[in-house]
Amino acid sequence: MILLTEIQYNPSITYFQQVVQADNIIIEQHEHYIKQSYRNRCRILTANGPKDLAIPVKKGNRKTKITEIEIDYSQNWLNVHWRSIRSAYGSAPFFSYYSDYLLDIYEEKFLHLFELNIALLQFYLKCLNIKKPISYTETYIPVYDGNLTDYRNKIHPKIKPDILEIIPYNQVFGKQFVPDLSIIDVLFSQGPETLFYLAVPSAAN
Repeated sequence: MILLTEIQYNPSITYFQQVVQADNIIIEQHEHYIKQSYRNRCRILTANGPKDLAIPVKKGNRKTKITEIEIDYSQNWLNVHWRSIRSAYGSAPFFSYYSDYLLDIYEEKFLHLFELNIALLQFYLKCLNIKKPISYTETYIPVYDGNLTDYRNKIHPKIKPDILEIIPYNQVFGKQFVPDLSIIDVLFSQGPETLFYLAVPSAAN
């Protein structure tokens, strides 16, 4: 399967389940930036329940390409995000194993949101030992034909995923399982076993 998808910030588990199933991955780099999406936000689980972490970006317009969106470092979002992640997952079994590497990426302070998200994606792929060809679109094509799975805009904060079933795993907080959080939720909990969780055949409906 050839997977076409947008780049997201600390992508969801559903996102990575699609990545695991794909033979080749194509990242959309010619789309216009879409507000209120996972392009600049992720969802984690805290002691008070699910929490969205959003990266502030400098204002553009509807025609601003995703690769041109700049991160707004005048706001203290970086410290807020890291404190939230550390507070939520500091006691998770594998937090200390991955946290320093993850923090290094944040501290690079990438100018563009796209660059940060690509660096994070590459980090998670390395953690999961996923080695698959990744390419980038050469132009924007609204509708693709042929042997390609177009997964752009299929994962959204306001849309409940209905393509894959999320299999419960141990979470730091709560007795009731919260599905489809950011990949960091399962990575900090399952560590090297995360890939096996993502690849479970019964995850498909």
